[in-house]
Amino acid sequence: MKKTNKKTANFIIRAVVIFIASVFIGIQFYNWNAKNVAGDNMPMPFGVGISVVLSGSMEPELSVDDVIIVKKTDDFGVDDMVVFNDHGILVVHRVISIDGDNITTKGDANNTADEPITRDVVKGKVIKVLPGAGKAFDILRSPLAAVIVFSAAILLMELSFKKEKKEADDDLEPIKAEIRRLLAEKEAAEKQEEPKE
Repeated sequence: MKKTNKKTANFIIRAVVIFIASVFIGIQFYNWNAKNVAGDNMPMPFGVGISVVLSGSMEPELSVDDVIIVKKTDDFGVDDMVVFNDHGILVVHRVISIDGDNITTKGDANNTADEPITRDVVKGKVIKVLPGAGKAFDILRSPLAAVIVFSAAILLMELSFKKEKKEADDDLEPIKAEIRRLLAEKEAAEKQEEPKE
């Protein structure tokens, strides 16, 4: 019963490791494809995108290397921080006025407002800020991270299989020892029964 539970636990651990590695690598591939093939500089699967702040235009609210989580929505108003596409560059600024489809934004640290934009260039509204998480986020998005996660998953699975095999071998060892003992007894009995010339 104990061994069955252990085997089930090992199977579940391997399945979870494979799932996490697959999701991580799938997200990496999706982001790469969206950026390099589709030209989308902030992919938003399931209506949510993540980006790293690259300038101090929103100080003190946002600093360089803060991570922002952006929700795709048309439901934003004055004082909301929005991310918009400005000729292929992502900008996160605060909405200071809305006139129909025309939106005026401004960086909190900037002296002047931006040129008005239209709603269709707005990617979404900032819903969460993770201060200083940009370095870790950049590392996780790198191809090297995908290779490390994939390699670690394979290593963990290999170690799990080796441990399981060793446990199975250890379980068989008493049986093998008993077989060797019985064979030795049989050989000894046969030697005693051999006729003497």
